[in-house]
Amino acid sequence: MAGALSLIAAVGLACGRVLHVNATTVALAFLLAILAVATWGSLTEAVVASFAAMLAFNYFFLPPVGTFTIADPQNWVALTAFLVTAVTASNLSATAKRRAVEASERRAEMERLYNLSRSLMMGEPREAAVAKHLVRQVAAVFELRAVAVFDRRTGEVDRAGPEDLPLSEGRLRDVALQNTELDEKGVTVLPIRLGGSPIGSIGMFTGSVSDAALHAISNLAAISLERARTLELASRAEVARQSQELKSALLDAVAHEFKTPLTSIKAAASALLSGPADATTTELLTVISEEADRMTTMVSEAIDMARIEAGELRIRQEPHPPAELLAGVVRKVEPGLDGRRIEVSAATELPLCSADPAMFGTVLLQLIDNALKYSPPGSPVLVAAETSADGVVFSVSDRGPGIPEGERERVFEKFYRCPRDRQRLPGTGMGLTIAREIVQAHGGRIWVDATPDGSRFCFSLPQAAERVPS
Repeated sequence: MAGALSLIAAVGLACGRVLHVNATTVALAFLLAILAVATWGSLTEAVVASFAAMLAFNYFFLPPVGTFTIADPQNWVALTAFLVTAVTASNLSATAKRRAVEASERRAEMERLYNLSRSLMMGEPREAAVAKHLVRQVAAVFELRAVAVFDRRTGEVDRAGPEDLPLSEGRLRDVALQNTELDEKGVTVLPIRLGGSPIGSIGMFTGSVSDAALHAISNLAAISLERARTLELASRAEVARQSQELKSALLDAVAHEFKTPLTSIKAAASALLSGPADATTTELLTVISEEADRMTTMVSEAIDMARIEAGELRIRQEPHPPAELLAGVVRKVEPGLDGRRIEVSAATELPLCSADPAMFGTVLLQLIDNALKYSPPGSPVLVAAETSADGVVFSVSDRGPGIPEGERERVFEKFYRCPRDRQRLPGTGMGLTIAREIVQAHGGRIWVDATPDGSRFCFSLPQAAERVPS
């Protein structure tokens, strides 16, 4: 303030005693001095300098000189115009200065936000360590006394800075859970939101950090936490995929290696059974032959499952009459029925279905084998085909114990078997999974229904364009 008044006094002394200029030049000199005060000082100093300049102008340069009396009315107009001009110029200059300072501060904040985002994107990618890295970077980049982050997923609070926040972990947790903001004791706590849903909270001594920068820090924290979580999930998915590929390749290799000895065992047992042998030898050879068949089925299922998991299942769909598809599969099954009956029921007029005959046979053989395995000896198995909104629906009905409602979806899961059957009946739990994958590859679906005396497995295949002539 003393400097502003000294400048006004110096200008007045120079104009009155040294330069001896007229009143107009004095007024302009005072205005220049006031603008200088507004530029390098505060608005208050500029306003005080304006009134001081008006009084000096009136006392030393407007007649009668040496008094505050104004004789000429025009001088009142000139003095008033001078004061208004001086105050207005001071205000404009102070406003421009304030805006320049604010722009400089915002630019500095933008640079800090850029440095923060860069350090977060190039920082620790592991989800477990990202919160620690986040608080350290926020405290360092914005030079804050204290920063704390609550991660809702882990329930942990990470802190950084030379001081500690005067807020408990419970307050940080409440902000995250309630999705509200908190401003208390010079500390601002904001929820870390992602898509509107809070995933944590961040608290800090704000100091000179603007509200826009605070919310930008909160958004960067959300992006950083979610990025780390996404990278972690992607890494786990890649490891799982590689593990699945390795398992499928190993399963395929082992299954193929089993094929050759099993074929040799089956051929040797069949050759010995065709020749003369006593009852004990015949019984043992029969057991060998049956177990070799069972092992061959298991190996075939393993190979099919490996192909499916490796994405190597190839379906060649062509139009086929449903009745012919059923008849072809039943002919293959009949030699091993041992007196069991398979009843075939198909509508007289059915549309052609789009199917791969070999893959269709794999599905229907699996369902028929299950029906024979779980039905009482001597009971028939009904195989049917009919049309529906899903296309052509094939079904296999048995008279077994049925499947509880809670397990009807789970029986199609890999390796799953009903608890009551795990020890009583042989199986791997892969057959129905293979059937499901084949049916879905055809564009159909497979399901199981309960019947009054057993279960009914159904699967649909899409219709072809043509129809079977009646």
